[in-house]
Amino acid sequence: MMVVFTFLLSALMLTTVHSQETEETITYTQCTDGYEWDPVMQRCKDIDECEIVLDACKGGMKCVNHYGGYLCLPRTAQIIVNNGQQEAAPDSTSNRNGNPISRRTPPDVQPGSNIQCASGYQASDHNVCQDINECDTGNPCAQLCYNIIGSFLCQCNQGFELSPDRINCDDVDECRMSTFRCQYQCVNEPGRYSCVCPDGYQLVRGINCQDINECEVGNECREDEMCWNYYGGYRCYPRNPCQEPYVLASENRCVCPVSSALCRDLPYSIVHKYMSIRSDRSVPSDIFQIQATTIFPNTINTFRIKSGNENGDFFLRQTSPVSAMLVLVKPLSGPREHIIDLEMLTVNNMNYRSSSVLRLTLIVGPYSF
Repeated sequence: MMVVFTFLLSALMLTTVHSQETEETITYTQCTDGYEWDPVMQRCKDIDECEIVLDACKGGMKCVNHYGGYLCLPRTAQIIVNNGQQEAAPDSTSNRNGNPISRRTPPDVQPGSNIQCASGYQASDHNVCQDINECDTGNPCAQLCYNIIGSFLCQCNQGFELSPDRINCDDVDECRMSTFRCQYQCVNEPGRYSCVCPDGYQLVRGINCQDINECEVGNECREDEMCWNYYGGYRCYPRNPCQEPYVLASENRCVCPVSSALCRDLPYSIVHKYMSIRSDRSVPSDIFQIQATTIFPNTINTFRIKSGNENGDFFLRQTSPVSAMLVLVKPLSGPREHIIDLEMLTVNNMNYRSSSVLRLTLIVGPYSF
């Protein structure tokens, strides 16, 4: 940085007063601001404010003495005087508040010195380098700009981070930062992210996915079908699930007529039940209880899985003389449908034997939620 100015002569004002009493001539001498009388040299000499004024320049600026005043310049400033010689500006103390003090200019000094200021500063009308507010004059930042003494600072809005050039802002991919932001899928967007759910689910609280009960909000089941909702979807099942030789006795309950010869070796009744579980449910887990609806005296009931357990996914644990619990012993992944026949055998000491079946349609949802 170069600072150019011209040497100026000191200003001197002499006033002569005649005393009437003594007829003696008394001479008073007064110097302009920034000068003091030198009795040895018998002239006004410049005051070096940089030596006598504490903290003359602030904000890390240098104090440079000038005829009749002083300059506050950046520490990188160099001065070129009118004879072409170059001299470095002397150091001076500074304080923390960052407010430079302008020099005083005597009345006979005309401003016009050519000051070249460091980057981030510009010359004022009084030839003092003052801070440039880059945020107001051009705003070089992509988003947020904060002016500081001699420079500026860029920052970014939420969802962005400052790029290596310290000017632009790059989007923060929140989805890559954590896999727990969304229950199903995280979608990154400029400055933000959003969660989405698969078909059959709706977003709740902006994060979680909740099953939609299509049987309540709308479905395509026919009049002779019933709608059964499961996690992630729905299915239509016939309202009359009975197959020959069974006939419908009540809702979802089929019986085999005793009069039919075809029913001799078949279970007397088949009750149809439906349920749904989430995919990859923790095991072991109790999922369904079967219980006798009619109890005969002097009878013994036993329970077993008659069909639908070829892979050993389930276990039937008898919990009382008239009930048993179906236990899931292996995790199941969906979407998948399992049809499990749970049979209850009833016998007595008079060679009476009867059986009934509970046909459980188990639907495993496609997800663990």
